[in-house]
Amino acid sequence: MAVVRRNTWQREAVRDALDSETGFVSAQTLHATLRDGGSPIGLATVYRALADLATAGDADSLQSPEGESLYRACDSSGHHHHLICRKCGKTVEIAAHDVESWAQQVAAENGFTDAHHVVDVFGLCAECSAKAATA
Repeated sequence: MAVVRRNTWQREAVRDALDSETGFVSAQTLHATLRDGGSPIGLATVYRALADLATAGDADSLQSPEGESLYRACDSSGHHHHLICRKCGKTVEIAAHDVESWAQQVAAENGFTDAHHVVDVFGLCAECSAKAATA
């Protein structure tokens, strides 16, 4: 049985704050943004709202190279991957058909079925690369 979540003011506040971010952010960063804007929302509530948004497909979530969970508003309804700038957080959604084929092939070759995968590529965007080259 599916759990039906009420659309509370807290959940709407988290969704709105996430929509205003340009890249992936941590729950702590989003919480600080909300608190700086005068919201009395608690950190645990932000975590729950982000988890619910991710489960519903309204937010992307990933683990940073440091192991921290990061979130951003999802721009796409289908399966996709991300290119993420390590410096500024700029994120580009990409379709990677070769990755899809490879993942299914490797799974099948090893006797796995119902396989799924997550691919997030971290690097420097063109703007950050250019800034680093001139620094």
